[in-house]
Amino acid sequence: MKVEKGTVRAPEIGRVWLNSPPLSFRQLRGRVVLVDFWDYTCVNCIRTLPYVQAWHERYRDLGLTVIGVHTPEFTFAQYESNVERGVKEFGLTYPIVVDNNYEIWKAFATRVWPTKYLLDKEGYLRWAHFGEGAYRECEDTIQELLREIDPAIKLPALMDPIRAEDGTGALCYPATPELYLGHRRGQIGNAEGFREDQIAQYTFDGMLEENVFYASGEWASTVEYFESAGQGEHHLILRYSAAGVNLVMASPREPMREVIVRQDGNR
Repeated sequence: MKVEKGTVRAPEIGRVWLNSPPLSFRQLRGRVVLVDFWDYTCVNCIRTLPYVQAWHERYRDLGLTVIGVHTPEFTFAQYESNVERGVKEFGLTYPIVVDNNYEIWKAFATRVWPTKYLLDKEGYLRWAHFGEGAYRECEDTIQELLREIDPAIKLPALMDPIRAEDGTGALCYPATPELYLGHRRGQIGNAEGFREDQIAQYTFDGMLEENVFYASGEWASTVEYFESAGQGEHHLILRYSAAGVNLVMASPREPMREVIVRQDGNR
């Protein structure tokens, strides 16, 4: 989404930073700035990160500063140690600011993960995109804004898609949508339904509908997550259409219980 030049200036930011001392948009005047709102647990964000890292490496010496704004979707994603582990796991080397209180999120009126904004040399908002995709458009705008700084600048050709699924003409079948396990936004298929903020015994009758999950065993239902409780085996069952499955999970107890993932009954 293009924004008319000279109409919206970005707010100032900063508190806890990774990979960088604190930065401000004022001190970055004269450079193009890419602001990327993300969460290390968000699979949609994870798929965009290789592009953001590549733009950082390609253009940091040509006038671009990338700032990742980590705004947590879940409570456990507020822990700086978890964010640091995510930054290391995904190989991110550009500046990251931790936005646990949603101050920057609200200042930009952001609504979804991921969201990207491009600011010009004067700090004005010039481009925005919500969700995945538009990688070529984003890089093309980066180059356009860099040329405003130096019309004679020599820039590389636009990148080819990093993932085959992002290429022109790629055939992608509809996948099972993102599902939540907490009772606030969760979609459970068991007849028992959620027992909000309680521990309950769940049984699975073998009938599988799409776009919901099923539980077997004793589980505690909270606003954000489903937690195994009691002894014995605990199962989560999902009928899905996708090339892979991503599950955000953690163990409040050490050592972690054994987790076995089966597809069509096989490990």
